[in-house]
Amino acid sequence: MNTKERIVEEALTLFSEYGYQGTSVKNIADAVGIKDSSLYKHFKSKKEIFDTIVKEMSVRMERMSKEYGLPDEHDMEKAAELYGSISEEGILALSEKIFLFYLKDEFASKFRRMLVIEQYRDREVFEVYRGLFMDAAVSYQTELFAEMTARGVFHGKDPKAMAVNFYAPIFFLLNRYDQQPDKEKEALEALRKQVMEEEQSIKDDKEYTNHSN
Repeated sequence: MNTKERIVEEALTLFSEYGYQGTSVKNIADAVGIKDSSLYKHFKSKKEIFDTIVKEMSVRMERMSKEYGLPDEHDMEKAAELYGSISEEGILALSEKIFLFYLKDEFASKFRRMLVIEQYRDREVFEVYRGLFMDAAVSYQTELFAEMTARGVFHGKDPKAMAVNFYAPIFFLLNRYDQQPDKEKEALEALRKQVMEEEQSIKDDKEYTNHSN
């Protein structure tokens, strides 16, 4: 790991513990073991470090998606085809992998904590937090469910309402079990129940619609 990468790692650790506003450039430099002047050779400001962290998180999220075989977020047809054909166990396994990434991956978990801590003190940080962990997630699920409804996989429901109903409990579980590594099994069981309940709800709705027709 080179000096620039160490600056990003140490800054993220400090931001996740003390917040962006509560961390100075000197704090970051001290954690890396360099002088302030040396840090400025790599980054012009603390804001540039923060922006680099956000970009790095986006890269890691994309890498995770590819590793788990998730379709491109802009290819809703492929995504609908995948999720429409995957088994219940496949959905559960995929949900667990994604959940554990955000819960246990060191960079991802620190990144989320940083945003949670700072969202009430910095409007820009709040916008990043809302954009990544609320708006983007619900928007993607809404488009996906709309495409799956058009394909006849789902019936008679509002795609956005479905997206919120699916995502909200998972978001809640992620926050509930954050920093509780000893409760990973409990967290996964709660996640499993939530996903299975949603899957059953979709099946019941489809069967009702088919019967009505």
